[in-house]
Amino acid sequence: MSASNLIDCTFSNTDLEKKPLTVNHRLVETGLFDDEHLIRILDTHPRDCLNVHTMGVDETSNQWREGDASTLSGEQLLNATKAGRLWLNVRNMADHHAEFTKLINDIYDEIQAKTPGFNALERSANLLISSPRALVYYHLDIPCNMLWHMRGVKRVWAYPPYNERYVTQQKVEDVICGVSNEELDYQPEFDQEAMVVDLQPGQMVTWPQNTPHRVSNVEGLNVSLTTEHLTPKARRRIKLFRANRFMRHTLGYKNLSQNTEGLDYGAKVLAYSVVRAWQKLFPKKSEGYYYPVTFKLDPSNPAKIQDLAK
Repeated sequence: MSASNLIDCTFSNTDLEKKPLTVNHRLVETGLFDDEHLIRILDTHPRDCLNVHTMGVDETSNQWREGDASTLSGEQLLNATKAGRLWLNVRNMADHHAEFTKLINDIYDEIQAKTPGFNALERSANLLISSPRALVYYHLDIPCNMLWHMRGVKRVWAYPPYNERYVTQQKVEDVICGVSNEELDYQPEFDQEAMVVDLQPGQMVTWPQNTPHRVSNVEGLNVSLTTEHLTPKARRRIKLFRANRFMRHTLGYKNLSQNTEGLDYGAKVLAYSVVRAWQKLFPKKSEGYYYPVTFKLDPSNPAKIQDLAK
């Protein structure tokens, strides 16, 4: 298939920066997402770049858990996902699978060619394989991302971006700086203003950087490719929020601007870069958030969750 006809680019760069949207795509036709290919990927992908999660059934009560499936083959892991309540995140696909490296670059090259002003830097992708009734809780992501759906039906809620009602500036700062996980406090009434879409195979959904969202699978084994990138503006936003958090927690500043242009932005980022350079001379334990591994999957009954002793 020609790389020039993978996506219906019916959006502008301004649309990508301002609102959630969906478009059609033809990635399914590449043949990379059938069971045979998924098993091969699960067998060959480095297991330290493959996360296995389970979760509860109530979207208002976050019960996201990290597990260990290191003793399962790719086929066992896929079958466990079909039968159980699992969410597999196969990370850094472009680093380990040449066909996906090409596909990811084809995607972004086509969008750049058809969307003036769009420039995707630091391109990457994760493969998501999840059970028919799995869900992902209300959260945000640090980079810009696009969710390309291949199999099953997935219901996606994307909430108004850049709105303190749905996520505070301080929380975004904490997530970007790695001192908090990406999960957010969810209230069911938020759904009244969400864009809700039942994502079918051959559809893509995307939203502006750091937009809160959540997902529930509706039917079937769900397979999606989530691509991540930074635009020049997105990269500036990350630098700004790191600088803002430093000024808030170290210098006591409040009401910090989120403007990624102008003298104020330049001064804050420059000051923070000087501080970071000084801190590197006297390194301390790095900040970061990690989910503890609390369950494992047994090859003799891989769909069954086995809690690990505390």
